[in-house]
Amino acid sequence: MDELAPDGGEVSLAYDSLDGLSVGDALGAQFFVPGRSFSDFAAGWLPENPWEWTDDTEMACSVVTELRDHGKVGQDRLAAAFADRCEPYRGYGPGSVVILHQIRDGVPWRKAAASAFGGEGSCGNGAAMRVAPLGAYYAGDLAVVAEQAVRSAEVTHAHPEGVAGAVAIALGASVAGTARLAGTRPSPHAFLDAVLDSLDHSSVRRGIVRALSLLGRSVAEAAYELGNGSRVTAQDTVPFALWLAATQLDNYPAAITGCVEAGGDVDTMAAMVGGIVAAYTGSGVADRPGVAGVPPTWIRSREPLPTWTLGCSH
Repeated sequence: MDELAPDGGEVSLAYDSLDGLSVGDALGAQFFVPGRSFSDFAAGWLPENPWEWTDDTEMACSVVTELRDHGKVGQDRLAAAFADRCEPYRGYGPGSVVILHQIRDGVPWRKAAASAFGGEGSCGNGAAMRVAPLGAYYAGDLAVVAEQAVRSAEVTHAHPEGVAGAVAIALGASVAGTARLAGTRPSPHAFLDAVLDSLDHSSVRRGIVRALSLLGRSVAEAAYELGNGSRVTAQDTVPFALWLAATQLDNYPAAITGCVEAGGDVDTMAAMVGGIVAAYTGSGVADRPGVAGVPPTWIRSREPLPTWTLGCSH
């Protein structure tokens, strides 16, 4: 678990986070199929495999390989990778497809990102849904996490809230990875406080402050108050994702179950939550009492990740 890149990055934590993100994404996407219900899932039913992953995972794989190969985010490289690997059938939103096609056609990424949504830029979930492995990679250095998360977000999201959502999720994954390395589980309150301490003022931040006051409440109540991603904005998704990750940090299956219960944009919510929680629990059978990692059967049910993503550590 301690394998370090030359610059000190936690490569294996990033890959564990990627497993958590991609399994959550792929499993969550199954609940857009009519006839699949939370009650069946909670009773132990699993969708027929393979579970196909979506754009959340495709873009996260590019983030992980960028860090694995270069140790930091090169924005021109990452923008080109996103554009070259974009397969619209994976569920990319229309705005994302336009931006990535513009980049593929030679439009500078800053111009393409800034032109979205009438020149306001995107405040959607795209930057946040793919970023958890970056936070895990830089576990222990929240200042670097925030800086690199901004760089990863800016190539597609020019709106400040879209960037803030990415920073918040990356911070959550870093706090989770740091706790794993230290062998201590932060309380839900301490977890959210650590994220807030490094997050600039934004609507996303105000939502996380609200999440603090909802600790101890039910999943249904928290999702109602914070949003479940149905509006497809970072403000409507990230606060609940962090609330759920804080609440179920040591139990990956329970965390994903909460995403399914909340409904809304289930695959994106489960990608965010799964990427954070797996940075703490690990992928596969956990080696610590009371910790439940990504179930091996779920990993085997997920569609295999692209071969170019798989490195020597995974």
